[in-house]
Amino acid sequence: MRRVVYLVLFLLCLSGCWGFWHHKGPAEGLSTPQARSNKELMKLVDRAVKHFRSGRWDLAEEAFREIRDRYPDSPYALWAELKMADCKFFAKEYLEAVVLYQEFEKLHPTNEAIPYVIYQIATCYYKRMLSPDRDQTYTKKALENYERLLRNYPDSPYKLVAKKRIQKCRERLAEHEFYVAKFYYRTKRYRAAYARLLYLLQTYPETKTAHRARPLSQKYYHKALEETKALAEGTLKDYWGQPVR
Repeated sequence: MRRVVYLVLFLLCLSGCWGFWHHKGPAEGLSTPQARSNKELMKLVDRAVKHFRSGRWDLAEEAFREIRDRYPDSPYALWAELKMADCKFFAKEYLEAVVLYQEFEKLHPTNEAIPYVIYQIATCYYKRMLSPDRDQTYTKKALENYERLLRNYPDSPYKLVAKKRIQKCRERLAEHEFYVAKFYYRTKRYRAAYARLLYLLQTYPETKTAHRARPLSQKYYHKALEETKALAEGTLKDYWGQPVR
């Protein structure tokens, strides 16, 4: 009889423990290291998202970096890595964002987010474009990456915006060539002026700037011939009227 009583008490105890575990779950019913780690991770994720949504980019980036570094094997690590680049982008630190986006693409070339990453790289450069009278390195990089996006991912959701910005980039590059051509013409470097005008018409023929520049081609061509002849005869003078030797 005593053994029967002990057996019944044991079964009742086991049943009670199971009910406690079943209703509260492992994280609450039994505080394991893994459960505590998961709880800390989710708190960190919530904090990162809260800062990001509030536009506190520095704090958000710090939280995302902590997620990536402390929990590299979690499903959130890759997401946090990409969001770090987004924080730089929305903080208008475009060149720093490019570095992080490029690093993501290098480490995860087959990830489904790569079309977005390429689009963001192009947009970072697009945001850094300068006026036609300035250096156009960023314009060229924006153009290259938008074209790479369309070439590699023609059906991406960013294709319409990319196409419009490609047109704007090409127009800006054409404006730059026209500016340089006119500068050379004003300084009586007619052959250089014609060369730049010809490059504009051949490279960006569909642009509005090419339409403006086309009527000047004959004028620039004849002045370039005169300069060539004067150079051959030794009578060519520079902008200040000094003989060119």
